Amino acid sequence: MAAQTEHADPAADIDRALTNLREGFSARFRAAATEQALRDENAKILGKKGELTAILKELGKAPADQRKKIGERVNALKQEVEAGFEACLRDLRKKARAAELDAPPFDLTLPERLPLADGGHRHPISLVREDVVNVFRQLGFAVFDGPEVEHEENNFGHLGYPPDHPATDMQDTFWTTGEAGNKLLLRSHTSNVQIRAMKSVKPPMAFIAPGTVYRRDDDATHSPMFHQIEAFLVDENVTLAHLKGVLAEFAERIYGPGTPVRLRPSYFPFVEPGAEVDIGCVFCKRADGTRAGCSLCKHTGWIEILGCGMIHPVVFENCGIDPERWSGFALGMGLERIALLRYGIPNIKLLFENDPRFLAQF
Repeated sequence: MAAQTEHADPAADIDRALTNLREGFSARFRAAATEQALRDENAKILGKKGELTAILKELGKAPADQRKKIGERVNALKQEVEAGFEACLRDLRKKARAAELDAPPFDLTLPERLPLADGGHRHPISLVREDVVNVFRQLGFAVFDGPEVEHEENNFGHLGYPPDHPATDMQDTFWTTGEAGNKLLLRSHTSNVQIRAMKSVKPPMAFIAPGTVYRRDDDATHSPMFHQIEAFLVDENVTLAHLKGVLAEFAERIYGPGTPVRLRPSYFPFVEPGAEVDIGCVFCKRADGTRAGCSLCKHTGWIEILGCGMIHPVVFENCGIDPERWSGFALGMGLERIALLRYGIPNIKLLFENDPRFLAQF
C-alpha cells in the first residue's frame, strides 16, 4: 500500500478521467431517446454532483504548477459537453416535430368535447365596466388608455394640485423613484389619462378612461386597488348643462328609466365648479318612483355615485389648450361603487375574494 501511495500521480489520474469523459459523453447523449433522458444525462456530467464537478474537486491534489493547465482542459471539456448537449437537444426536438407531422391526422369524426355545465361566471366588475363603457360609447365617447405607473406631474401637478397641498392627502398612494430621480407613483385616479389626452390630441375631444387605480384605503367600502372610469369632453361653449345631460342619460341607462340625478357643490382641484353626483336610492325605490328612505341612503332617498365638474382653466393651460376658446367637463366614478349599488353588495371585499358562491349569483 505504501508503494502505491508513493507512485500515485493525481495529475495523470485527472488527465485519464478527462479523456474518458471526452470520449464517452457524445455516445451517452446520442443514446438518450427523450428530451428528459438527455437532460438527465447532461446533469450526470455537469450537475453539482456530476462527473466533471467531481474531477474538478481533485484539482487541489495536483502539483501547483500543473493546476492552471488542468483547469483549462476542464473548462474546454465543459464547453464541448454543453455544445454536444445543445446539438442533441435540437435533433430530438426536430425528430419529435417530424413525428408529429408524419403521424396520422386527427379523427374529425370523433364527438366534440362539450364545455362543463358550470363553466364559470362573469365578474360583476367586468359586467359593470362593459355596460358603462357601452353607455359612453353610445354617447360619442372614445376610449383613451394610460399607464398605471405615472409621473407625479400627470397625477397631481398638471391637474392643479399645488405641491404639498392638503388636497393630495385625499389621494395618498404608493410612491417610487424612476430614472434620473423622477418621482413616480401608482396612479390614484384615471384623471392622469385626461392630461395625456389633452397634451396629445387637439380639441374637440370626448374620451373615457377605464382602468385600475391605487390608494391607501382599506375598509368596508374602500380597497387599496380598485377600478375607475374617467370621462371628459372638451369643445367650444361646453356648459354645466351638457354635463348634467350626460349624467342624466348615464343614470337612466345604468339604473333604469326615471332615475333622478342631483348635483351637490364639492371641491376637486382640477374642476371649477365641482360637484358630487347623487342618484335616487335604488334600494328603497317604490313602484311609483318615489323613495321611502332606508339605512343605506341614510333615509335621504339619495346615494352618491361619482364626482364631476367643469375642467379648471389651469388644467387647460398646463396642457397647452387655450381656456378662453375651449371649455369642458370631467367626471370620474369607481366601478366598485357602481357594482355595489347595482347588485346590492354589502361589502367591497366580496368583489376580490373570488368566492364561487358569490360569483355564481351574477
